[in-house]
Amino acid sequence: MYLYIFSSPITDAREEHHYVTIQGEEGTRYIVEMDNPIEGEAAVPGYEVIDANGTIAGSNFIVMNNIPVTEEGREAFEARFMNRARKVDGESGFSGIRVLRPLNSDTYVILTAWVSKESFEAWQKSQAYSQAHAKRDTSEGIAAQAPSIFARPSFVTMYTAE
Repeated sequence: MYLYIFSSPITDAREEHHYVTIQGEEGTRYIVEMDNPIEGEAAVPGYEVIDANGTIAGSNFIVMNNIPVTEEGREAFEARFMNRARKVDGESGFSGIRVLRPLNSDTYVILTAWVSKESFEAWQKSQAYSQAHAKRDTSEGIAAQAPSIFARPSFVTMYTAE
């Protein structure tokens, strides 16, 4: 599966695919999930979905953790996420997750979809969140790997969804 984030309205050719409209600080975006990659769309942020659970459709709040990874670090990064604790999957208000491998950049995206912003904030305060992120800053954590697998600092973007 592939996921694209368009900054302009969906064209007639793409209306056959389900999409989610999201609103954030940088304006309106359109998330489209497809079975096959789009050819010749290098200007559109595109991703291969390497892990997924649940759904994005029908969610009211989307969180994207944007993580720039070096070419050398891709394998280690992907292995870590493929073996993730999956604590978020059972949380109240959780709708879905997509672990996204970039097609045309170095920035992976961990997209989580929620029933509400309050559901996401409750997850961040939960014991399950603490357990899922317990190794983050330890010698076992991915951030401790040398040389660093991260190209730049990560950043989070949040959106309301329609």
